[in-house]
Amino acid sequence: MHTVNSHQRIESENVVGAVQGSDSRLNAQYVVYSAHLDHLGVCPPVKGSKDNVCHGTLDNASGVATVLEIARAYTRLPQPPRRSILFLFVTGEEGNMEGSDYFAHYPTTSIKNIVADLNIDVTPGMRYPCADLNAIGAEHSSLNRNVEIAAQLTGYKITPDAMPEENFFIRSDQYSFVQQGIPSLHIRNGVDGAEAVKKWLQTRYHTPLDNMEQTIYYDAGVKAAGMIFLAGYDVAQQDQPPAWNKGDFFGDRFGAKRFGAREATK
Repeated sequence: MHTVNSHQRIESENVVGAVQGSDSRLNAQYVVYSAHLDHLGVCPPVKGSKDNVCHGTLDNASGVATVLEIARAYTRLPQPPRRSILFLFVTGEEGNMEGSDYFAHYPTTSIKNIVADLNIDVTPGMRYPCADLNAIGAEHSSLNRNVEIAAQLTGYKITPDAMPEENFFIRSDQYSFVQQGIPSLHIRNGVDGAEAVKKWLQTRYHTPLDNMEQTIYYDAGVKAAGMIFLAGYDVAQQDQPPAWNKGDFFGDRFGAKRFGAREATK
């Protein structure tokens, strides 16, 4: 057997912005909104495609656009929230979450000051107008309360993970924060459109057909963005930072990295 290997060193940057909090006691703490800005580049064409480019329109230009608009909304508030807000656009998610893993190990603030991550990997509603949402990972911490409040205010129901077999909680950038002991979640479409999402995953996911020519429900995406904004805003305003649920697997395994064993869960 004869093999030939070649190696390339490629650098790609994360992009970070922040809004400073208004409470002098809490503004050293940060609530993170994250989305990944990379995709696969050139990939094999499929039936119906016109090129061999993985455009990544929904996965995840939609998430990047949503975090940008959430950032715009924060800058237009009469007063910033009590905690600071960090807007994080990470690279290398499609490889193995390299960008978020790097940021989690070398953050722009102390990792102990990051209290939560709300990750968007395909903006909910843009594949179909959904009446419910899955807050993947919220059930592990007090973030569940924040998403329930935001859902009520925006007319959504929060339903259990429609596709638990896909292990979405450990497959996107929020998990880099979880591994550092930070309560985190990933907000996705709910169970009412599970079949539509499965069809999209089978026919467009990671192919050139995830492009601007597909049907995109922009109004539904705007509504979901409002819900995600409110969930993070509620976290930024509350007195205590989010905490892992007592006895939770992820809290027990990773929470002590940030707080110490006694304060990791409540």
